[in-house]
Amino acid sequence: MWKESSVVATMASLQRPDFMPYQNNGGTVVAIGGEDYCIVSATTRLGLGFAIPTRNVCRYSILNNRVVLATAGMFADTATLHKVIKARVKIYEEQQDKPFGLHSAAQLLSNTLYYRRFFPYYTFNVLGGLDEDGQGFVYGFDAIGSGEKVKVVCNGTGQALIQPILDNQVEKKQQYENKQITKLSLQEAVDLIKDVFTSAGERDIYTGDAIDICIITKEKGVLVETFQLKQD
Repeated sequence: MWKESSVVATMASLQRPDFMPYQNNGGTVVAIGGEDYCIVSATTRLGLGFAIPTRNVCRYSILNNRVVLATAGMFADTATLHKVIKARVKIYEEQQDKPFGLHSAAQLLSNTLYYRRFFPYYTFNVLGGLDEDGQGFVYGFDAIGSGEKVKVVCNGTGQALIQPILDNQVEKKQQYENKQITKLSLQEAVDLIKDVFTSAGERDIYTGDAIDICIITKEKGVLVETFQLKQD
């Protein structure tokens, strides 16, 4: 009896580490939809606590010449999610012999994330592209697939720093007086993205090194530009 109770007491005193399958590798993703263009951008720094395992990671996937997906959060889940989405888009396009549309891609992404809601992908996504009329739109999604169709969106560790600026400068929200919404040109939108990432990099340790800027237009498809940020 004494031996059995002592074993039970010893086992009860052992500290068992909590099961934590997730880690936040940071990253910030931004998308802006314009009149005849869409821009999807993502940082290249991969963080792990106070360490930087790599400064050159790719957080975006080009689904076709009109749709781009970018993701922040846990990079292992990001890679898995992008692999699943790209495979399903490719299967659809080969079977149906037509391109996969932006809004269909948004529904596919939402369904895929919601399907895993009990053990979700630890990812925070933006999806951007051109619709059938050539107009740019973007979607923002949380980890379980709740999404919203908007004109500008930010996800990731820099969201609290960048989203208010985008709301103010693009949507003309939260201003001391009402201003008319003016449509940004493509170059103005690219410059704004460079500005907000440069600013966020001063305050967010997971935002830095560089950003990949995917520019989507009807005439040229998807063009990718890399803009260097600070590496500290």
